[in-house]
Amino acid sequence: MIHVGLNLVWLTPGEHGGLEVYARELVARLAERPDLRLTAFVNRALGPWPGVPSELVPVTPARRVEWVRGEQELLPRAAARAGCDLVHSLASTAPLRGRYRRVTTIHDLNYMKVPESHFGVRGLGMRVLVPAAAWRSHRIVVDSASTRDDVVHHLRVRAGRIDVVPLGVGFTRAAAPRPAGELRAQLGLGDRQVVLSVSAKRPHKNLMRLLGALARIPAERRPALVVPGYPTPHEAQLRERAAELGLDGDLRMLDWVSAADLEGLYALAEAFVFPSLYEGFGLPVLEAMTRGVPVACSDRSSLPEVAGDAALLFDPDSEEQIAGAIERLLSDGGEAERLRAAGRARAARFTWERTAEQTAESYRRALAA
Repeated sequence: MIHVGLNLVWLTPGEHGGLEVYARELVARLAERPDLRLTAFVNRALGPWPGVPSELVPVTPARRVEWVRGEQELLPRAAARAGCDLVHSLASTAPLRGRYRRVTTIHDLNYMKVPESHFGVRGLGMRVLVPAAAWRSHRIVVDSASTRDDVVHHLRVRAGRIDVVPLGVGFTRAAAPRPAGELRAQLGLGDRQVVLSVSAKRPHKNLMRLLGALARIPAERRPALVVPGYPTPHEAQLRERAAELGLDGDLRMLDWVSAADLEGLYALAEAFVFPSLYEGFGLPVLEAMTRGVPVACSDRSSLPEVAGDAALLFDPDSEEQIAGAIERLLSDGGEAERLRAAGRARAARFTWERTAEQTAESYRRALAA
């Protein structure tokens, strides 16, 4: 049995989106495995991890300097005291020393490929800590072949040290969908067609071009665009651009919404559009597919790898192509039905159980190195 320490020192609940989904779903599946013994190293913001023996690393993750000290100084001591065979760091940075094997999941190279996604002290820290973690880890786990290629090219890591382990997705509703009538009334949608794009309001998510694409669709057949997701200062620029384009009546830009509202939005959406310029994986694409929503997405980075032939792909630099994909999904009933079926079949291939199995195999490789 392998004693695995899980580095969760970085995690502030509710602030990490897909990273938190990855941690919670993966750890739950790893905890079910008889070949692993887990110890979760948590911070003050987290408290004990559900179902896993936990040890507190006494830091507050929102304080970046304190988080780094916890990861680099306090965690190695705690892992040594616990007798861990291996420490798995789940969010691209990792302790650089310790008498145990180190496995690090690097989800993407956003800090390098789209530097506006990380700014200030965090951005500077990622430029130092991610390469250092890559060089000092015995195995690196990545979500996609696209990210593997980025790590090889930009961080000069041998491909043989990297394990491609796709994320999972499962149709596990946290709540029943809010009734469509209630949502339409609250958001002022009337009986209009709805296009959904679940996305953080960050420049690399390419929402500015999505707005331009929406404006290209004639007003008489223009859908309502609903964009729930993590708010950032970039949102003000998006709202200004929407006003310039005359889209105030066509755009509903929301913060994080409740689980019931999100499920309700998936249920009433006739299309899901994801125009991101760079993704380490692109979990929102699969989350839409598993709910039977036809998808159109960018043809960049990992997205073609994840979507396969179950989505319409477009050049994210082309507002014309984005608009064309939206109109096709809304007007071509046969294609929409094909994509509903193909999307469900595609998403069913990505399970968290498979992610856990391949992650455990990476642990075995690290110990054998």
